[in-house]
Amino acid sequence: MAGSEITFVWSGSDRTGRSAQGEINAPSVTIAKAQLRRQGIKAKRVRKKPQPLFSFGQAIKPADIAVFTRQLATMSKAGVTMVQGIDIVMEGTDKAPMKDLIRQIRNDVSGGAPVALSMSKHDKYFDDLYCSLISAGENSGTLEVMLDRIAIYKEKTEALKAKIKKALTYPIATMVVAVVVTGILLINVVPQFAVTFESFGSDLPAFTQLVVAISESVQEWWLLILGGMGGSIFLFNRLMRTSQAFSDRIDALLLKAPLFGEIVKDSVIARYSRTLSTTFAAGVPLVEALDATAAASGNAVYARAIKRMRDDVTSGLSLYQATRASGLFPMFLLQMTTIGEESGTLDEMLGKVADQFEQQVDNAVDSISTLIEPLIMSILGVLIGGLMIAMYLPIFMLGTVM
Repeated sequence: MAGSEITFVWSGSDRTGRSAQGEINAPSVTIAKAQLRRQGIKAKRVRKKPQPLFSFGQAIKPADIAVFTRQLATMSKAGVTMVQGIDIVMEGTDKAPMKDLIRQIRNDVSGGAPVALSMSKHDKYFDDLYCSLISAGENSGTLEVMLDRIAIYKEKTEALKAKIKKALTYPIATMVVAVVVTGILLINVVPQFAVTFESFGSDLPAFTQLVVAISESVQEWWLLILGGMGGSIFLFNRLMRTSQAFSDRIDALLLKAPLFGEIVKDSVIARYSRTLSTTFAAGVPLVEALDATAAASGNAVYARAIKRMRDDVTSGLSLYQATRASGLFPMFLLQMTTIGEESGTLDEMLGKVADQFEQQVDNAVDSISTLIEPLIMSILGVLIGGLMIAMYLPIFMLGTVM
């Protein structure tokens, strides 16, 4: 299998006797040498490609797959053969793991394997939906059209994810900085003031006494506090990966979260509409399209609802009836669905729904960012300013007494 192959670097000479070097994928060094001989290369040295000591930022991300798909779609539209197109994309890729992935796909395709089958061996990066659409394009002779649709789908999906991250990253990063700054003040700054206060010989204000007591507790238990925070984060991530019930509960809570709940809901509806539009336009039967849409919904509550809709459609209901029975989708989507079913343009109508809700997410993110920024600055001001006031309050009181 391509997935078990190793990347080797080689140096030697080609058929003309000129020096050459490069990389090749093979299960072992012996097979790598044999493949090079068949290519007319006399290899002097073949060794396993060394892995970099630090590979931060080198992991293959969904955005990389989106870019790869767009580039491949562009090559196909230009009339370039699939193998040549993959070669061109591979040469233009700087990220080593992505280059290796493309090389493995290229080797399979050049060996006669279908593109969908070559990609399905790497299901970590190419899911069932992706491979099904590629397979549909190959079978119908419209692979270049299908690649373009998948590229649009991937680009829209990644843009939507980026908007959600934009809404969450700023407040989270700011609160982390606030916790770090507060910790530094409590551990390093407050104790210095506490030593000074001891020479006053008078009672400290209650607010200052409270801050000093908190500082002493933090100094004594800071390792336990850090361990508890780290452990909580680790446990949360582990439960999200291993416990379906916990993950489903978090998905349900996200839909009800203040401020961000509506953004999450709109993003799920946009993803549902975009996925169903893309699969239906590709000629995938509606029941199978709903299956793929449920898997790609990104939220357990909606995934269960979409599967119930699939069962309802299988039993004879229209998509509009099944969608309305779920009780989770807005009237706009219901209206566009019934128009699409009646006019035979369901994929087009759902595409318009996706555009609408993606725009709503974009607007909501901008609005929340505008509202949250002053709110967070106020919290930081109260937190940091409160600590400073607590420290200087005894000095001010001492000045009034004197």
